[in-house]
Amino acid sequence: MKHLPLPSALFTENRRRFVKEMKPDSIAIFNSNDEMPANADATLGFVQNSDLYWLTGIQQEDTMLLLFPDHPDPAWKEVLVLVRPSELKEKWIGHRLSVEQGQAISGIKSVIWLDELDSYLPGIIHIAENIYLNSNEHDKGVVGVPTRDYRFIAQMKARYPLHQYLRAAAITRSLRMVKTTQEVTVIQKAIDITDKAFKRILGFIQPGVFEFEIEAEILHEFISNRASGEAYPSILASGDRARILHYIDNNQKCEAGELILMDFGARYGGYNADLTRTVPISGVFSKRQKMLYNGCLELHKYCASILKPGITLDKYHEKVGEQATKIFIKLGLLTKADVKNEDPKNRAYRKYLYHGISHHLGVDVHDVHDKYVPLKAGAVLTIEPGIYIAEEKTGIRIENNYLLTRSGNKDLMKNIPITIEEIEKYMKSR
Repeated sequence: MKHLPLPSALFTENRRRFVKEMKPDSIAIFNSNDEMPANADATLGFVQNSDLYWLTGIQQEDTMLLLFPDHPDPAWKEVLVLVRPSELKEKWIGHRLSVEQGQAISGIKSVIWLDELDSYLPGIIHIAENIYLNSNEHDKGVVGVPTRDYRFIAQMKARYPLHQYLRAAAITRSLRMVKTTQEVTVIQKAIDITDKAFKRILGFIQPGVFEFEIEAEILHEFISNRASGEAYPSILASGDRARILHYIDNNQKCEAGELILMDFGARYGGYNADLTRTVPISGVFSKRQKMLYNGCLELHKYCASILKPGITLDKYHEKVGEQATKIFIKLGLLTKADVKNEDPKNRAYRKYLYHGISHHLGVDVHDVHDKYVPLKAGAVLTIEPGIYIAEEKTGIRIENNYLLTRSGNKDLMKNIPITIEEIEKYMKSR
């Protein structure tokens, strides 16, 4: 890891919250993700299972967690399972965690090796009534391969068919929607690194540079500030490419007079930032660009005014659509006749704004959520309205990350330039 050690209390608190929601006489078992093959003898970069990381802080492969709060032996109430260090493997890919290191990171005292688990597991399972197993329950998650979690579910049901099986993800999803103070601190660190990267590139962008050169500047700032890297593949979309929501080619030259939409964020300590800004490549917005940018910023501010505890994401997006309609009429993009004759299932404003406005943020960039449950204080969400106009070959998006509080929300990116005046000032100082 590149980041400084996180306090084990962060993960201890997450386990406490999870255990509190378990039924009596139950065990919960979590698996790490698989190491995925690439080509020849190569593997893809390992990505830890988000729920396992949220509960332990362990980023190593072949890791498991057992939670059995009602076990009569205190040593088995929570157990971290690690892969036994191998001298040969360490010569090729590096150090594996020791017992002491696993304890320090996770705050779990009981640690066993993975190759010992099968000898212990039956005696643990036989005194449990219920077994919580994990799976990927993200609404947009499409699982096309038999992952480690799903293979483990099949193995457990075949071996212990008479137990009651329950969904661990139903608990973690609910809990991860509300961040602890310590989690917010780590997210803020990722945001602060992202802030540095944005201010760096404002002094670098000019006509003639390539999108990938800007990407390189961002990565340099991330890594030099101990981020593990990008929270997601950075989007550096100049000109008409800004209308492509997930444009990641980043291989075109930035031309004078165009805007560039930049969507990027640092990943630090297993948590993510998610920033979008749209800036003029020449350093100054044109009159029309100012009009569109300020319209998008007006919508952003409206979103911030209503994104509070108590509202559901479903209702929130409905209200944002109403306001977007009004703003798009002012910008000359829609007419009142367009709105009057719109399809209720595909509203008129959707021609110029065809994505969601807010999503939860945390261990995953698009963090787990339930759009029908009222938001609570402690949630961290993005606000990212956009305007995309095919006829003008223009795309604008403005995104900040917000922490919901009892009285409203707090802009965690308030120090990052967002107004036309701030952006132009930074770009003129290059």
